[in-house]
Amino acid sequence: MTVTNTLTPEQTLAQWTADYAAALERMKNGAGAGLARPEQIAGKTGLELMQAMMRGEIAYPHISDTMDFTMIEASLGHAVFQGTPQLKHYNPLGTVHGGWYATLLDSAVGCAVHTMMPVGRAYTTAELSVNIVRAASHKSGPVRAIGTVIHCGKQLATAEGRLVGADGKLYAHATTTCLVFDMPPVR
Repeated sequence: MTVTNTLTPEQTLAQWTADYAAALERMKNGAGAGLARPEQIAGKTGLELMQAMMRGEIAYPHISDTMDFTMIEASLGHAVFQGTPQLKHYNPLGTVHGGWYATLLDSAVGCAVHTMMPVGRAYTTAELSVNIVRAASHKSGPVRAIGTVIHCGKQLATAEGRLVGADGKLYAHATTTCLVFDMPPVR
């Protein structure tokens, strides 16, 4: 779990770099990118699924490769993703496209909700609100999207997320409302 610490920004950056490399190695050397098979999902809680993906036992989503980010942590009601904006993520005006921020934050808040799902339950994003408060660039270095569940009920779940740099600067924040439902039976 990510906690406030007394590391310098340089020490934090070194730790983040090591965490990212380790996470990528586990997932890429495991099942790789793709879709989990229904039998891999059946009988698992959302937290068990997230942790199995992080161990490389089930496929991680292709969007991680497309957008250059990956899940770093998952615990009950909490998920952390890390990515580094690249020139390929820029819009025509020469700044990081808002969709990159939104995708990273949506992943963090959505997966935080996913960790709360009991066996046989799933969710989908119904609403996502993103506020970009600082420009990131390919020179910014890695950022982390930290998602935390606020509420998880039988029909709705809400979560909040913060996109921060290794120096502690806030780049964006988000909230989500997710619809929670029964998963169709595996056939």
